[in-house]
Order: sequence, then structure tokens, then C-alpha cells
Amino acid sequence: MRELRPFTVITPEHVPIELIPAGMGRRILALLLDLGLCIGLITVLSWLVSVGPVAVGILVQTTGSFIILWGYHVWCDVRFGGQSIGKKLLHLRVCDARGLPVTLHQSMARNAARALDMLPLGGIGLISSLLDPYRRRLGDRIADTLVVNEVQATPNAESRLARVSINSLDIPRLRRAVAHRLSLEEREFLLSLCLRAPGLQETARYDLFESVAEHYRVRFAIADEHLSGEKLVRNLLALCYRRE
Repeated sequence: MRELRPFTVITPEHVPIELIPAGMGRRILALLLDLGLCIGLITVLSWLVSVGPVAVGILVQTTGSFIILWGYHVWCDVRFGGQSIGKKLLHLRVCDARGLPVTLHQSMARNAARALDMLPLGGIGLISSLLDPYRRRLGDRIADTLVVNEVQATPNAESRLARVSINSLDIPRLRRAVAHRLSLEEREFLLSLCLRAPGLQETARYDLFESVAEHYRVRFAIADEHLSGEKLVRNLLALCYRRE
């Protein structure tokens, strides 16, 4: 078994960020939780079609079971940023090799290969994961994805980082824009960026915050030129976790 090691990605701003691949134990447990949920849904489907004609019931159950077992993972990957219910409970996430959200095509490829990973009795997927330093199964290698530990904020980290003395962005227009146009993934990105800021080199930290800030200056039409990039990002984060 090869030693597990961090996976380093370089952002467009040339800032290295380490992703911690998930261990086999938590991945297997997450898979079992998702499998249990899928079996429950298939059982309910089986009960619903049992009241109709046998031939139609067999066709509907076969098709429905395939959609549930395969489509569930694809839907969760794309709709919930790489997190099925099992992965969410165990703080795991699927991302692509650049650290970005997994795409529909990547999710379809990695889940289509799940059938190969499960043969025989999960042997191929297990061997592939144990031999890979990033614990990628065959489907992950094909789709260029990996399963990582989700960065968890320390208790009250969100409220601590979002607490600012004066927030020049706290106006009705921007409050509404942030509430309706800033996705959950973007909120998590802003929080993660502020959490990692103390560990970045000074130049890289400045360049990264300025790049992110410039994106939101244009997107939300923020005209305050005297607001630094980092201050703007932290003010936006404060709006994300603002409490009435």
C-alpha cells in the first residue's frame, strides 16, 4: 500500500493549495451509507410497482433501480458540489484534479466506471486505491477526479471571520445581491480563502485577494476604489453570515 500524501494544486494566481485525500475507511463508510439509502429507495419503488401488471412492474423496477444506483451519485456530484449524503455526513467531497467542482461529464465517467471498480467484489477499486498515493479508484483516474477531506472551520470561525467593525458594503443593494446571487460554493470559497490567508506568503496573499476582489467589484458594481482587495472580500463574507 502506497503512503497517502497531500495533493497540491496551483491556483491561476500561482498560489499552492493542499488538498487532503480521503482515507479508505471513511470513503467505504460513505459508500455504505449511500448504498443503504439507494436500497431503501429501490425497496419503496418495488412496493409501489407491485400493485400493477407484473411485466410493467419488472420494467419500471429495472429502469428505476438503474437510475437510482447510477443517477443518484451523478446528481449529487453536480447538484451539491461533489457531496452525496454519505460524503456530506463524513465531510468528504469529490473535486477534479485542479481542485474545482466536478463537472457533469467527469461525474458520469467516474460513476460509469464504478461497475468495473466493484469487480470482483470491489477488488479492482480497492487495489487501485491502495496503490495510488491519492487513494483514487479506477473511476477517479479515468475522470481525473479525487475524493478529499472537506476543510472544516473551527467552532465559531465563520462568525469570527465575518465580524467587522465597519462594513461599507452593508447597504440594501449589496445585501440583496449577496443573498440572491452568491452561491453556496462561492460562500464556502470566500470562507476558505479567509481561513487560509494567514498561511499565505505576503505577495501571494495580496495578489490572490486583489484578483478575487476585482471579480466581485465588476460583478456587483462596487465602486469603492479605496477598499483593499482583502477588506472587500472580508466585507462580502460578513454579508454572507450577516444576522438581522
